[in-house]
Formats: sequence, structure tokens, C-alpha cells
Amino acid sequence: MKPDALKGQLELVVLATLRDDPLHGYGIIKQIRDRTAGELDVLEGTLYPALYRLESVGMVKSRWETGAGRRRRVYELTPKGRNALAAQVSEWRSFARTLDVILGRTP
Repeated sequence: MKPDALKGQLELVVLATLRDDPLHGYGIIKQIRDRTAGELDVLEGTLYPALYRLESVGMVKSRWETGAGRRRRVYELTPKGRNALAAQVSEWRSFARTLDVILGRTP
């Protein structure tokens, strides 16, 4: 998949990735890569600005944790982030159904 395939959707992907568990940056990148069988590969230089944006609007919060001798910033969804995720998933599914109709598939 092209590197710009996530254009406009990265924040949705990040929120969805954080839905179940708090993760550090590399954990988010690895989860996205693993869940998509390598089809989506988010770079650190793309991920961290998105995380900072999400944190600045209160959808994600972060804290420092130390594990295995390393200090890492861990990110997790806030209630506002969970609500935003639910709304964005609903909008995305509606959009995908509409595209399926246009492309000749029936939902």
C-alpha cells in the first residue's frame, strides 16, 4: 500500500489501535503492522505528531513507564477518545458502504 494511504485516516487508525490497551509508540507501530499483515507501516515521524495532536485535544493521554530498564511514554484513550473513535468508526462504515454501492457492490 502506498505510504500516503492513511492520509486523513491516521488518527482513526491510532485511536482504534489504542482501543484495547495502552501502548508506547513502537507498540502502536507494531500493532498496526501486525494487524494489517504489513500492509500499513506507520513511520515514527508520522505517528508522533498524530499522537501529540490527539493528546492536545484530549482524546489520548500519556504517562511515563519504566520497564525492562527503559523509560517509555505510554498512550491510552480517554473517554473523549473512545467517543470520538465510536463516531469515526460509524462515519467510516457509512462511507465504505456508500463506496461499495458506487463501485457496484451491494452491502
